[in-house]
Amino acid sequence: MWAMILKEFRQLRRDRRTLAMMIVLPILLLVVLGYAASFDVPSIPVAVAGPGAATVARALPKPFDVVSSDSHAARSWAEDQLRDGHAAVAVLTSTGGAPSVLIDGSQLFTAQATLTALSKAASAFPAAGKPIVTILYNPGLKTSAVMIPGIAGVILVFIGTIITSLGVVRERQSGTLEQLAVMPLRPRDVFLGKIAPYFGVAAVDLAIVVGVGIALFGVPFRGSALLFALGALLFLFVTLGIGVLISTVSQNQGQAIQLAVMTMLPQVLLSGLIFPLSAIAVGVRWIAYLLPLTYFNEISRGVMLRAEPIGSLWAPLLILAVLGLAVGTLATLRFRGYLAPAPARRAPREREGTGDGLSESLSLGSPAAPLAGRPE
Repeated sequence: MWAMILKEFRQLRRDRRTLAMMIVLPILLLVVLGYAASFDVPSIPVAVAGPGAATVARALPKPFDVVSSDSHAARSWAEDQLRDGHAAVAVLTSTGGAPSVLIDGSQLFTAQATLTALSKAASAFPAAGKPIVTILYNPGLKTSAVMIPGIAGVILVFIGTIITSLGVVRERQSGTLEQLAVMPLRPRDVFLGKIAPYFGVAAVDLAIVVGVGIALFGVPFRGSALLFALGALLFLFVTLGIGVLISTVSQNQGQAIQLAVMTMLPQVLLSGLIFPLSAIAVGVRWIAYLLPLTYFNEISRGVMLRAEPIGSLWAPLLILAVLGLAVGTLATLRFRGYLAPAPARRAPREREGTGDGLSESLSLGSPAAPLAGRPE
């Protein structure tokens, strides 16, 4: 038994990548989650409209943060501010009636923090009466309405990253991937051919998840299906590229799973799916803006819950397109280096002078040697 224990310790010591995963990853997750695992919303962006906008904007206490104010705007302007994601709360003031407060219910934790803060901020409103609160886009503040659009992105990450990397590495271990090096295929063709089947499977899974969410959990789909499909297409291209990129640097399926998990966990924890981005510490929040799931969450929730148009979602769409181009180019370059045939090594005799080769042939005997001593 002790011999087996020592053998396993030696094998683990030689596998430095697994050893680093066992030691570094828990510390990294502890530090990141220590700063990110918070449901407290420190700041609530507010848009104020109506005749008393200036007065209310000055009187609103923390955590309310007035980001826009227009004394001539109407309710339609306030709703546009919420729909386009410029504010989470809109306050409509009037000359004689009670003010109205519109809350974006698609931002679940911010909406809950707003309801709590409004009960403590009665002095900020005129003496016309208690404000009338209306929750838009998710009136019941249901968790499923907020989570289903994000879970669809997680499923795409799982298929695009883990399943794709395992499939390519499996083919590499079986030796069939080396056959592509002798086929008349460009690295771009190989890359696109590898991701095409997984792209189809992920698209079917996405349709199933969204359909089940609508039929079973009552999640609304208020926006454009084409816009949602465009965002899913760009996001899926990024995740599939990451999966192929992981497969090119992994020697076996174990390494592929380790790297895929390392890329998947931050996306689930830091993308705003579970914890609101505003609650994540600034020192860790910058990581969220490097993750493709952050932008897909913004697109999916914006389209499904708030019916955002493409004019207010062009930024996340553009970022996903840039990420997809960068990841796809890098994966193609990695495939090009992997599929390029290695240069043939020259034999030591070939690197020597031609005289040595001639002397070797003479020493072994050539047909001309016996003819030279034969009489004519």
